[in-house]
Amino acid sequence: MKRNDVGDLLKQMSQMRKKMDRVQGELKERYVEASVGDGRVRATLNGQQEIVKLSIDPELVKPDEDGEVDISMLEDLVIAAINQGVERSKALMNDEMDKASGGLFQGMGFF
Repeated sequence: MKRNDVGDLLKQMSQMRKKMDRVQGELKERYVEASVGDGRVRATLNGQQEIVKLSIDPELVKPDEDGEVDISMLEDLVIAAINQGVERSKALMNDEMDKASGGLFQGMGFF
């Protein structure tokens, strides 16, 4: 490899790194939402897999005729919404990082 080729390659890598850093910052302001239980539990995450909002339908925490609240079901719904949101957030991040890298890491799951 010629010296100029190495210099060009390093310059391209530096530019790609800057793009990827910029995209990482932008992902903090991009959001995905996941809902489960017919929309009764919703999780909103940003593109960096941070939970920014969790909504629970008040009907889910009302006691039934026995005065009980089904905490186990509520916990399962919250976990499902968060897991679904994380998957969507990861997909968003992977798509955006693939674009920033020109598809260099596409399908490799680095991000």
